[in-house]
Amino acid sequence: MKVSADDVKYIAQLSRLTVPETEMEKFTEQFNQILNYADILQKIDTAGIEPTAHVLPVSNVLREDVAKEGVTHEEALSNAPAVHNGGFKVPRVIE
Repeated sequence: MKVSADDVKYIAQLSRLTVPETEMEKFTEQFNQILNYADILQKIDTAGIEPTAHVLPVSNVLREDVAKEGVTHEEALSNAPAVHNGGFKVPRVIE
């Protein structure tokens, strides 16, 4: 399939792009190169090859999500600079 200058103008219009006439030949050639490469890829025998989303196998490298015992209320407050009514005391930010 060959792309013409009219095809490039149409594609540019659909893409809301302005292609100067001075570059029309360049874009036409580039589109044709892309389509020729796509034709080459179409000829490759892919029978027996499973489709994938990634080139390399993807595996989870994170640790197991295991519930552990947390700190007690008293332990959490033990490092607080100030405690008020069983919670952290912080400076007033709204006057």
